[in-house]
Formats: sequence, structure tokens, C-alpha cells
Amino acid sequence: MPKAIHPVAGALALLTILTFWVATLVSEAFGPTATVVTVKTLIPWGFILLIPALMAAGGSGFTLAKERRCRLVDTKRKRMPVIALNGILILIPSAFFLAFKAQAGELDLAFYGVQLIELVAGAVNITLLGLNMRDGFRLTGRLQHRAA
Repeated sequence: MPKAIHPVAGALALLTILTFWVATLVSEAFGPTATVVTVKTLIPWGFILLIPALMAAGGSGFTLAKERRCRLVDTKRKRMPVIALNGILILIPSAFFLAFKAQAGELDLAFYGVQLIELVAGAVNITLLGLNMRDGFRLTGRLQHRAA
């Protein structure tokens, strides 16, 4: 069962974070204030999907990794604490702060400062999750290693 859950949960988590990131960037760059408020208000609701997906990906990955010892598994395992801490310490609190500020109509310097931090931290998690997905494809043989 973990073999079936892991790629689906991982892809869902990555796509959810990517959707948050792109929606934020597009609304901030091109949308009116009402769109920014809507996006920032909806993102915390997306945690209802994101958090279980990350937990399922992490739990199933941990179960699958027990059976294997190799460089790719070890690398994936090392990325996970960074992804989790980034989410717990930066992304989730930032999302709630930005939702609160947006709903209050306070798109001020503090809002945009935290928004910038959130975009950078989100890009880090997107990159790390993407690297984990790539390495997962390599582990399953869906993607071949490039010759060095």
C-alpha cells in the first residue's frame, strides 16, 4: 500500500504548494487587491488537503525507505526535515499572518515583507519536493540517471 500512496501523496503535496505559490505570485503581480485578499484567505483552507498529503507522503516514504539503503534514499531522507521545518516554522505561520492581514485590508510593509519570505520559503520547498520526486522516479526506474 505505501508503494501506491507515496507517489500520489507526494505529487499532490507538490502540486498544492506549487498552486499556492503561483496563485500568490500572479495575484500579487497582476491582480487587484480583492484577488490578493481572496488568494491569501483561501491558502490556509488548502492546508486541509496539503497537510494530510505531506503526512501520507512522509509516512509512506519512511515505510518504503526501511527496506532500502542507498544514496538516493538517504538524500531524500535528509531533505524531509528541511521541508517539514520550513513548512512548520515559516510557511504555515506566514500563511495565517498574511490571511489575517489581507482580510483586515492591511497590505502594508509587514504584509509584503512576510509575503517575500513566504515566496522564498515556498520556492525552497517546491525545489526540494521536486528533487525528491525526481529521485523517486530514479529509484523506481521511471527516470534514468544521467551519465556523469
